[in-house]
Amino acid sequence: MTPELTKQGIGESFLTGLRTHDWQLLRTIMTPEIVWSLPGTSRISGEARGVEAVIARCQLITSYGLNFRLKHVLYGQFGFALSLNNTAERGDLVLDEHLATVCSLEDQRINQIDTYLSDVPMANAFFV
Repeated sequence: MTPELTKQGIGESFLTGLRTHDWQLLRTIMTPEIVWSLPGTSRISGEARGVEAVIARCQLITSYGLNFRLKHVLYGQFGFALSLNNTAERGDLVLDEHLATVCSLEDQRINQIDTYLSDVPMANAFFV
């Protein structure tokens, strides 16, 4: 399998785990010491350190009923990025966020995630 196909498979597994709430699948593609940074001041912002903290963040994010639409998988030498459009509605609040989720790999497992948002104030207002 080419490095790009391996990275694509890991990225697809990440999204599948989120969409299906398969937390065990996510544990298999992450290192125990993973760190996930997310900008803003909302409930999902800051750094989640360690696989259980990252799983807890995934559970919190999905509890808001997000739809994850993959636009592109982008490949780097040491990882990959997922170009996404996340949408959701909650009462009068609407989330329509474009983001890049950049994943660094160590031994073919995600050891760092850095998320970049198109509209941090929108995310702050939605994830309260």
